[in-house]
Amino acid sequence: MTTTEDLAARLESVRAKRGYLLPHHGLMALTAPDLLAAYDAAYTALALQDRLLSHHDREFVWLAILIATDEAIATHHIAKFTAAGGTDAEAAAALSLTATVCGFRAFGFVRDHWAGHLPGLDLEALWRDTVDRAGVGADRRLVQLAACAVQVCNGDWKGLEWQIRAAYAAGVPEAELAEAISLCMFPGSVPYFVEAAKVWQRLIAADRVSASAPFRAWAALSQGGHGT
Repeated sequence: MTTTEDLAARLESVRAKRGYLLPHHGLMALTAPDLLAAYDAAYTALALQDRLLSHHDREFVWLAILIATDEAIATHHIAKFTAAGGTDAEAAAALSLTATVCGFRAFGFVRDHWAGHLPGLDLEALWRDTVDRAGVGADRRLVQLAACAVQVCNGDWKGLEWQIRAAYAAGVPEAELAEAISLCMFPGSVPYFVEAAKVWQRLIAADRVSASAPFRAWAALSQGGHGT
């Protein structure tokens, strides 16, 4: 039986690490403390512990993800972005970029229905230019990382294919790209992250991006679902 003291202690541990509490923390602390501990460990590794991206770069990607997923409650990421040196110009770039990538459906429509009528248009090249222009005010590498993350949040897998190819063309390090799209797991859903990994894996296996040897080894592994 969970006592009031137990509940308070569990929640204080979470608050001390993050600096805030959300309603689901208390619900898990009350009804599923083991789940809270596992969830907190996963969130810590995902969003709090340093991997490759700097605090500034990670929070830039977070801004784009939160806008794409209509996640209004996570305003602490704005404070973290600012504390890490993020500027208003970069925040504006994150907003413009996210709005643009969320509009990829227009490119998808033309690709699927009008491409034969507009043979002079290189749609993928036009898309890359559109993303670059939308992200003016932020480093091009960050623009590519954020754009890939937004495509994952939107579940637009053809758009993600184009975006991953654009990231490779821009020289974005693969491990940084992996970190950026992993940030989508909580606000954008774990199943979408699974699908994003599959999209990337298939691009490598089809030799449609110039992947490094470790990533080619990953793509060569048999990874499906139950019974596959």
